[in-house]
Amino acid sequence: MSAPDVSDIPDAIPRAEPKSRYGNPRSYVVFGKRYHTLPTSDGYVERGIASWYGKKFHGRRTSSGEVYNMYAMTAAHKSLPLPTYVSVTNLETNRRIVVRVNDRGPFHENRLIDLSYSAAKKLGIVAKGTGYVEVRALRPGQPVRQVAEQPPLPSVPGSVALYLQAGAFAVRSNAERVRERLQVLTGSLVNVLPAVVDGVSLYRVRVGPLEGIDHADRLTHSIVALGFPTPRIVIE
Repeated sequence: MSAPDVSDIPDAIPRAEPKSRYGNPRSYVVFGKRYHTLPTSDGYVERGIASWYGKKFHGRRTSSGEVYNMYAMTAAHKSLPLPTYVSVTNLETNRRIVVRVNDRGPFHENRLIDLSYSAAKKLGIVAKGTGYVEVRALRPGQPVRQVAEQPPLPSVPGSVALYLQAGAFAVRSNAERVRERLQVLTGSLVNVLPAVVDGVSLYRVRVGPLEGIDHADRLTHSIVALGFPTPRIVIE
């Protein structure tokens, strides 16, 4: 049987569903790392890097117990409740899709969501393998048309900037020490950026802007090897 034309595959339609009996432990461990499941998807929105998975997993069971179908509009996420409906927007093109999260993953460092083949194809990231995205949880019953009519994101195609955030510190001198160590390691621009979060003054250490996702992956491995926690992807 030939593969379906993904342009004919409709987006997932958000609807109220009970939580999966198998896919929502409070926490779970993969490759020695513990992950925590969110109790609710309400208000969830995050930017990061999307990847996709296809034939190798087609027909296998997902974390929710359902069978993975690479031609369905589904996705895997490390912490959202299963199932959750989300809109995924390509930050470089403003193309937007709606998928149903029914699996766990991706467990590659600095990946936010793993899309099915059809979802990735419709979003335009299959050829590159990854893409810059914004993931936003949707309300059960929220019309797909309403999602599609949301105003475009402020990002302009070609203007997306990628950074690694190596930490946030209450004391600036601590942030400066980290900046100096990373500057020698990365050979990239490292800045200390003041910020106020929930009324608390912080100093964020960011590396970048970076040349792309491969560059971010290489620097992440180097930073972790130096004894730092895994840096967080920041997309602006």
